[in-house]
Amino acid sequence: MEDTEFLAERFDEHRAHLRAVAYRMLGSVPEAEDAVQDAWLRLARADAGAVENLGGWLTTVVARVCLNRLRARTTRREEPLDVHVPDPVVADLRGLGPEDEAVVADSVGLALLVVLDTLNPAERIAFVLHDMFDVPFEDIAPMLKRTPAATRQLASRARRRVRGTVPRQPDADLAGQRRVVDAFFAAARAGDFDALVALLDPEVVLRIDAGAWQRAASREISGAAAVARQAKAGLKTWLAKPSTRVIPLVVNGAAGAAVVMDGATVNVSGFTVVGGRIVEIDAVADPERVRRVVEGVLDR
Repeated sequence: MEDTEFLAERFDEHRAHLRAVAYRMLGSVPEAEDAVQDAWLRLARADAGAVENLGGWLTTVVARVCLNRLRARTTRREEPLDVHVPDPVVADLRGLGPEDEAVVADSVGLALLVVLDTLNPAERIAFVLHDMFDVPFEDIAPMLKRTPAATRQLASRARRRVRGTVPRQPDADLAGQRRVVDAFFAAARAGDFDALVALLDPEVVLRIDAGAWQRAASREISGAAAVARQAKAGLKTWLAKPSTRVIPLVVNGAAGAAVVMDGATVNVSGFTVVGGRIVEIDAVADPERVRRVVEGVLDR
């Protein structure tokens, strides 16, 4: 029993890091948690005393689990959704606790996760492990059954795609981001088209992921005028109800919000604000996923 407790304590020292690795690999909170749990089960069955670098060993195990999940996901997704927004990680802005502050400090933007979803499994593994967690290519190569040189090329290809697609770095001032997001919802509630356009970057992108339950509602819209029209037509309908509330959130380290209508959360959105204007909005409107990501945050 003492050995098991000691091993569990050692594992817990690495849990946050492993969860961060898995989330960046998979873009799914429950799948990331499952991957971390798989790592614990494998550690419990292994000869832990023979493991010299536990952190490196666990990272390799999680990476292999994620690689298998990514490959399985690619195989079975015969008809992929037109628009997919990864699971947001949310924290309640009204009272950030220590755990929430850790989430904010170690967050990755939804914009980057959307781009990572376009990479093939091998590219994603190589890029995430090397560029985000400084794992040497010599350690990544055996997972992918490639040479270190070939693995380096995979990461380089992924890096070019990421650099060419991800929006610029968001404004550092979270309070400033919050003011822009609040103004966006106020303008949408008022149906003020000109105010909405003024808050949006000319090349703003809006992604709405309503999931498989309502594929027709999932869409990607580009351009300030088009996004303003969507916000004016869509959000105003929700916001016009007296029972509707917009709850400020921290979404993947940036300003975001949840729309709660008749007591049910119907939408969680993350915003990328650059230079005081919104350059990207990523919204999840799939009821099951929305319920899952706000569970334990909005009900406490």
